[in-house]
Amino acid sequence: MKTILAKQSDVERKWYLIDAEGQRLGRVAAKAATLLRGKHKPEFAPHQELGDYVIIVNAEKAVVTGRKETQKTYYRHSGYPGSLSSTSYEKMLRRKPVFPMEHAVRGMLPKNRLGRKLFTNLKVYTGADHPHAAQKPEPIGIEE
Repeated sequence: MKTILAKQSDVERKWYLIDAEGQRLGRVAAKAATLLRGKHKPEFAPHQELGDYVIIVNAEKAVVTGRKETQKTYYRHSGYPGSLSSTSYEKMLRRKPVFPMEHAVRGMLPKNRLGRKLFTNLKVYTGADHPHAAQKPEPIGIEE
């Protein structure tokens, strides 16, 4: 039996629009990562870039459950000894409103050059407006 691999020229790329307002952060990120990866397509292969483009609007209005607003922390390290700094979710949301969504999606993608390339197909915006109307993105819900 012969393995069928899709050619990049034969892959049809779609644009999807996800409205994160009132949705849970992790559920939106999981749906976006699945679409970016191309796992919803029958010709999926883990080593190929077959995914679609994803636009997430109202990223700052995504909901986190429990006490994550105050207890969830983001860490960064400059590489120097003793320079680990942390920021809570609510402070990060005020400083960089799209960062929590981007961080969640990036964590669900592969940790290699394919994952870095797939992440460039993600567009995250704070408001309801986006500059990709010409691509005619298809609105998609999280429950689908």
